[in-house]
Amino acid sequence: MTDGFDLSSPLVCEGIIGDGCGGGRIFFVEDEKLQVYDPFTKEVKVLLADIKDVQRISKSGCIISLQKLDDIEEFDISTFKH
Repeated sequence: MTDGFDLSSPLVCEGIIGDGCGGGRIFFVEDEKLQVYDPFTKEVKVLLADIKDVQRISKSGCIISLQKLDDIEEFDISTFKH
């Protein structure tokens, strides 16, 4: 557990420091929203709303992949586009 987040949950992933974007932050899906938690400021921000059927999230560089039942949606946190 990190700051109350279960990093083994498929709906939680941690940004790796030095990987390009969001290092040290925790990304998670809750209430059909992709959110980010900053452990330094203790703030939570919504990055993307109204996302349904997300089964797992992962992050590589600036891209967060949202694995859904039928497809994978990618969200670029450097441009806030998907």
